[in-house]
Amino acid sequence: MSRSFCEELALLIRTGWRVIAVETFEERRAVELLEAMSRKGGTEVIEWSSASGLSSGQGEGSLDDGLRAIAACSQPAIFALLDAHTGLGDPGAVRRLRDMLPLLEERHQAIVLLGPMIELPLELEREVGRVNLPLPSAEELDALLRPALKGAESELLDAAVRASLGLTRSETLRVFRKACTVAGGLNESAIAGIVREKRQALQRSPALSFHEAEGGLGSVGGLGELKHWLRERRRAFGDEARSFGLPVPRGLLLLGVQGCGKSLCAKAIAREWQFPLLRLDLAVAFGRTEQSPELTIREAVRVAESVAPAVLWIDEVEKGFAALQSDARTNRSFGSFLTWMSEKTSPVFVAATANDIACLPPELLRRGRFDELFFVDLPNPAERAEILAIHLRKHERDPLHFPVDELAAQSERLSGAELEQVVGSALYKAFAEHRDISENDLANAINETVPLYDTFEDRIKELRDWAKTRARPATVDGKVVDLFAENRPEPQPMLGDGDTTIELELEAVSES
Repeated sequence: MSRSFCEELALLIRTGWRVIAVETFEERRAVELLEAMSRKGGTEVIEWSSASGLSSGQGEGSLDDGLRAIAACSQPAIFALLDAHTGLGDPGAVRRLRDMLPLLEERHQAIVLLGPMIELPLELEREVGRVNLPLPSAEELDALLRPALKGAESELLDAAVRASLGLTRSETLRVFRKACTVAGGLNESAIAGIVREKRQALQRSPALSFHEAEGGLGSVGGLGELKHWLRERRRAFGDEARSFGLPVPRGLLLLGVQGCGKSLCAKAIAREWQFPLLRLDLAVAFGRTEQSPELTIREAVRVAESVAPAVLWIDEVEKGFAALQSDARTNRSFGSFLTWMSEKTSPVFVAATANDIACLPPELLRRGRFDELFFVDLPNPAERAEILAIHLRKHERDPLHFPVDELAAQSERLSGAELEQVVGSALYKAFAEHRDISENDLANAINETVPLYDTFEDRIKELRDWAKTRARPATVDGKVVDLFAENRPEPQPMLGDGDTTIELELEAVSES
């Protein structure tokens, strides 16, 4: 990654860009890479900061003072301006920098602005090139850690490198030393310690967090069509897929009724594919006032790309766009995030969920942002039976000892989350009476549960109507029953699927 950064930077300078903005938290690493790049071209790198000025001691103070000192230097050089973003609000410094552009061209000089986020004034937007310094790659971290562990097992070192992805170089060294000190050397305990320390270190990204996926797709009841789609793409992230001509999967949007397994499925993807799982909270990213939304989003994207291949989970994505109508900064952040989703080449699979389609901006739903849009409906009888069986097994009860098919038929209109609560309520009842759970406990819990469907019938119906022609059903037989139409007309033959059994299923449901 750093090699491509150096190549891009050298290309910009060679093709005439005299001022370049580099956004990074790793100031020292950026300067070292600049020096490595300049040595190949025989050019000197000269640092400037407001505290110490240039290496000659001149230009201390404001950005304008630093530019005056740079204008007095005639030799070819690359000037690295540290914390330059703090001085770009000075109109005098901006004017001086624009006036210096012909002089920089004549002297074969370049100015590199370094900072965590550089917001350019309008006057400089067309004059300044941009390069982002990504977080260290696995190759860089390996080169950083290997010299200190000459006798370590290669597998343990590889695991330490993978566990450190997403950290800066300095953070990696600190985390690695602490974990090895506590564990008494590089071992499995140290690897676990690195992961724990990384989670704490990444709390600096308020909108991004690491999660442990507890179960794979086998722990999700139903959703057969969605599971089949995901399993087809399981091997699509490797070199073999690229050689075959496949693009890297972008992601999917799971739209549907609350409590029907969207978030559970998004988390299960990471476990099924053995990818790290990161959760991006757009409501925090777009709603924070103490930190720029652009900076929050960019930092989250950099971390996700540094640990790729990874699953980036965005739960209830519609809540992240509540501030879009009134905040221009948020609109810019949203636009840059959409551009990243469309143009990203890193293997970051975005798994987004949504409950309310009316709150989603149309730009997010355009093809190219996601590979597919799935609609997750209330579970059908077979899915309800499977969900009940899964939760009984989780509580160490054999589903074969319970009439799950009858209970599934009784629990019509209950969501997956409500079925989970049914099993939990039945267990509490049995425990309070000092006995094991019985069929009657489950049946009574079902009868006592008020479905979310009964509360939000109109909203769920609107959601279903929208999804009929715009989304793919997540269930194999997802085109079955509309529970909301009491006076439904006679079922018509389904076109396009070639499956006449769906009409028979509709008739059977009507009779029941």
